Amino acid sequence: MEAAETPSADGPPAGGGTRTRTPGRAQRASMADVARLAGVSAQTVSRVSNGYPGVTEETRREVLAAMKQLGYRPNSAARALKRGEFRTIGVITFTLSTTGNVRTLEAIATSAAHEGYAVTLLPVAVPTQDEVRGAFSRLGELAVDAVIVIMEVHLLDAAALSLPPHVQVVVADSDAGDRYTVVDTDQAGGTREAVDHLLGLGHRTVWHLAGPEGSFAGQRRADAWRTALTEAGRVPPPLVRGDWSAESGYRAGLALAAEEDCTAVFAANDQMALGLLRALHEKGRRVPDDVSVIGFDDIPEAGSFLPPLTTVHQDFAEVGRRCVEGVLRQMRPSAPRRGTTLVPTRLVVRHSTAPPPPRSARSR
Repeated sequence: MEAAETPSADGPPAGGGTRTRTPGRAQRASMADVARLAGVSAQTVSRVSNGYPGVTEETRREVLAAMKQLGYRPNSAARALKRGEFRTIGVITFTLSTTGNVRTLEAIATSAAHEGYAVTLLPVAVPTQDEVRGAFSRLGELAVDAVIVIMEVHLLDAAALSLPPHVQVVVADSDAGDRYTVVDTDQAGGTREAVDHLLGLGHRTVWHLAGPEGSFAGQRRADAWRTALTEAGRVPPPLVRGDWSAESGYRAGLALAAEEDCTAVFAANDQMALGLLRALHEKGRRVPDDVSVIGFDDIPEAGSFLPPLTTVHQDFAEVGRRCVEGVLRQMRPSAPRRGTTLVPTRLVVRHSTAPPPPRSARSR
């Protein structure tokens, strides 16, 4: 029985006699009303309203039909008081303009719903420590059980992230390290696969179209690109920087097209790779005959680029699942596990990469 129900609502009125009740009109329908109409126990109604297993599909349909007929709505506030939890996870993010953040958020919401939790999203306009503290304060007022921070960019006013103590929190896409539970994709591993693939095709070196300076993902991919080339005994060319957008990829591509020795480019995301493909096409540099291009993310449209894009696949669904799993683990009595969990990436080879052209063909 839920804490929201009032015992006297179904009992006889003071002074004896019988009272006729019209649920959903003069007063709110109760769980007992739903149970009577559906011909089940109040406990069964509670299990259905809370999404718990152990109820046959036929019974579930009958209970839901009774709820709809009576206009019954579970009292979530009372349920939260009874359980000591709100069944809600707060999510703080600094931007929804990047593919990674949007797909991570979608995956978090899907995984949370599967576990019976709702998600409250709180975008933060400016990535500062004060804004983060303010977001945690607002989420506390909104009554959430735990918080996931999608922290794709460096804070502007602090060297390291500092979160309020005694908060159940998981940080996604960050370098928060052992201080917090962190979930990220294997940025370095994916980058190494991309660079090794191009070197294995015979390219002497690989140019890099990097993400913005303030991005954790952009920094890790650029560092891994440089390390992979150095370890292979190759000299890293000058880094070219974009801002994740296709337009920035196009602008960078115009400059790269003028580099005669540029035969392979690793773009830090698929959108910039798309702009790069357009610029190379306009400048008469054929892909992959003259220049090979690899992206990162494997967005759903990557296979429809012209040519279809070779790219590093990120499993955003698994990132979201691990984030939700992490905060739920912290809510249990056992000690929370901190540190970083890396979700593996994989290279998806399509038609935008090939061996480099003969040197004589580059000087035509």
